Amino acid sequence: MKMIVAVIKPHRLDQVRDALTAVGVHGLTVSEVRGYGRQGGHTEIYRGAEYQINFVPKLKLEVAVPDSLCERVVEAIREAANNNQIGDGKIFVMDLEQAMRIRTGESDNEAL
Repeated sequence: MKMIVAVIKPHRLDQVRDALTAVGVHGLTVSEVRGYGRQGGHTEIYRGAEYQINFVPKLKLEVAVPDSLCERVVEAIREAANNNQIGDGKIFVMDLEQAMRIRTGESDNEAL
């Protein structure tokens, strides 16, 4: 099993969710986060004053999938989140040692 973590721009969430549903993902966790990468933040103007925004708002998606689905999920996220602009995000893939559904006690792939 794999845990896929993606950090994306907030306005791309619906496209990414639709793409994941199309490849067979049944659940996903979304968190609002802030951070910066190469872009290092940006400048905004509010009521005539200029402000430096050091931490850019993003969404962090977490998806647990069987090994057989991993590559399709990564590609679906990449295509749906891609705007060809700096700050589109990152995708991280990690091994997932164990998963368990609390209600039924199902484990591993059956719990996903």
